[in-house]
Amino acid sequence: MALHIAFFQLCVAIIALPIHILAVLGLWSPIAKKAMPYLLERVTRTYNKYMKNYKEELFSNLNDFKGPSGELKVLELGCGTGANFQFYPSGCKVICVDPNPNFKSFLGKSLAESDNVHFQDFLVAPGENMHQVASGSMDVVICTLVLCSVENIDAILAEIHRVLRPGGAYYFLEHVTADPSSWRYFFQIILDPTWKHIGDGCKLTKQTWKYLERTKFSDVKYKHVLAPFKWSPVRDHIFGYALK
Repeated sequence: MALHIAFFQLCVAIIALPIHILAVLGLWSPIAKKAMPYLLERVTRTYNKYMKNYKEELFSNLNDFKGPSGELKVLELGCGTGANFQFYPSGCKVICVDPNPNFKSFLGKSLAESDNVHFQDFLVAPGENMHQVASGSMDVVICTLVLCSVENIDAILAEIHRVLRPGGAYYFLEHVTADPSSWRYFFQIILDPTWKHIGDGCKLTKQTWKYLERTKFSDVKYKHVLAPFKWSPVRDHIFGYALK
């Protein structure tokens, strides 16, 4: 079986040979970071269309975590093009954090379509080190489709825990590895070495829920679902929230 997988991985790599060559030369990452906002602007609209019900369910109780002042202070980590804004409750104050500065210019369109959001700031920072954000200053942290592309998930979850106030919540939605006995998992394994370049570090076979279960959060609530994307290697998802 290992030889079969290696063969098919090689076939995919040959098809995507220019990408692999640029990656080896260190030229692909800058290209991907500039291209990613344009790609995600189109992809996320389709994604939201199919995942609307799941996102509405996920964010339905955000207002339950308003702070003592009656305001809801939200930090969105890996905000991308602002695809989640439309699902936030009216009047919430949002700080966006993303390590890719190229996303900032794309937020304007989402904000123009989402008058429910009071935009506060855009911070260029990695999730592993959000030093610009004070400890215990946020009511909610939202991070969707991000943990698949980071190397140190534990460090990011620790930072999320730090910036949340006691009683705050971390909301997540992530694609994860498929059942190892399924054809989806077979295709994930085959695509993984090339997919990480296409998806700016995205890995298809992460068991993200295991990282969540070993964090300092007092309670982690999540469910596994299959997204309605036929023949997609990112069909398996988890979503839920964790309490500090």
